Amino acid sequence: MTQFLDVRLSAVGGGLRTAVGACRATCSNDYRSLDLGELLDGIKGRHVLIATHGFNVDRADGIACLSNWESLLQLPQPYSAFVGLLWPGDSVWAHGLDYPDEPKIANAAGGLVARFLDGNFAGAASISFASHSLGARVVLETITQMSLPVRRLVLMAGAIDDNCLNTEYKEAAAKIGTISLLASKKDSVLTVDFPLGNFFAGILAEGHPWWRAALGHCGPAKPWPANFKAPFEMPDIWEFKHGNYLQIDQPPAPDLPIPVDVPPQGTEPPLTGPDGKTQQGWQEAFSSAFASTRFR
Repeated sequence: MTQFLDVRLSAVGGGLRTAVGACRATCSNDYRSLDLGELLDGIKGRHVLIATHGFNVDRADGIACLSNWESLLQLPQPYSAFVGLLWPGDSVWAHGLDYPDEPKIANAAGGLVARFLDGNFAGAASISFASHSLGARVVLETITQMSLPVRRLVLMAGAIDDNCLNTEYKEAAAKIGTISLLASKKDSVLTVDFPLGNFFAGILAEGHPWWRAALGHCGPAKPWPANFKAPFEMPDIWEFKHGNYLQIDQPPAPDLPIPVDVPPQGTEPPLTGPDGKTQQGWQEAFSSAFASTRFR
């Protein structure tokens, strides 16, 4: 069963808890609280990877996608530990109409998690993060507010401004050993919905940019931080969509041998058979193999 930090107040929608909770689960039906001591025993002396989901994700979906993704990761054992992070990414989501308010929830979640990690995770050998979509803001805000060092960061389909590593989260970026990301120009959510949400946020929130591309669409604006590791832009022919990174296929996706990296434009997708068809589940196989490679 996967270990989780949970800052959700409700299973669906709702706001933030006042304190970080811990649990074990593989689905919403077997969700059970986890004693803090048991959690800390599991991460003591290990290189910890904390991964989180994006917006419009309730608790059950967060558990399902992160548990599935953990099963595909190839982290060095027994020296590593995986911890999922559940936050109320569906608290104000209404098909994009309420998107400008959602960063407030992500920021608050990050602050809550930062205080918890500083108070409890000093015994880990190192702490790293991975995120999908608006989860990028959760982990970057966490890193900004925490005192403990961060070893690795992998941002997948980041629903956050492309210049965030040079502006809002410049301080956080400087605290990280290496930063990696995955971006796709075929991500229609980040091509259309994200800039539109930013446009309305610029009206509603003073000082917010009127229009910016998303980090997970075109990658980071230059100049890149010295600790940023390219490449990051997936080939257009892969047709990588916003939901592909943490999707769940049946049968389960196959492991993709590591190390892997983002290949040049025009490269055929991995796990393509002689008939030219890709094997089901190759997208989450790739994202997990990429994260496993950059984690090392």
